[in-house]
Amino acid sequence: MRRYVLTGTPGAGKTSILRCLARQGFEVIEEAATAVIAEAQARGEAEPWARTSFIDEVVELQKRRQLGAPATDSVQVFDRSPVCTHALAHYLGRPVSSALTAEIQRITAEEVYERQVLFVRNLGFCETTSARRIGFQESLVFEKIHEQSYRSFGFELIDIPAGDLADRVAAVSSVISRPDS
Repeated sequence: MRRYVLTGTPGAGKTSILRCLARQGFEVIEEAATAVIAEAQARGEAEPWARTSFIDEVVELQKRRQLGAPATDSVQVFDRSPVCTHALAHYLGRPVSSALTAEIQRITAEEVYERQVLFVRNLGFCETTSARRIGFQESLVFEKIHEQSYRSFGFELIDIPAGDLADRVAAVSSVISRPDS
């Protein structure tokens, strides 16, 4: 089983790429932070990321989704990983919790994800949504923090440059479709 992480700054187009990959038959595992935010906002909580438990809730959902993903396909593509949650904690100025530390230790020791991480570059803008309330300049800061987090844990970043959606999907597909080495 090969598990790839697709990541990048908020608003870079990851979701669009993942939808295309799913239509091509790849197994895609959705982003946990967005789900945690959406669930809390549906209950009337405007800014769940301000809650002290937010990071650990994201980590727990990421772990459940990774462990619960069926192991029937040869390739899975994850919308973010606990390393992204590490970057998020730093971006939010939060301490790295023991739950996050333990999960990163688990995924690195068990080599859960491929060492090559598909890093989707920004599109030159960032549209805000109810779950994504950062502007373009803030997204560039977040992008740098993501890069630093992944590199600090020994991952290799494969750049998926800004451009046409079809070209970006083709770039991702060319990496994840390679036969096992």
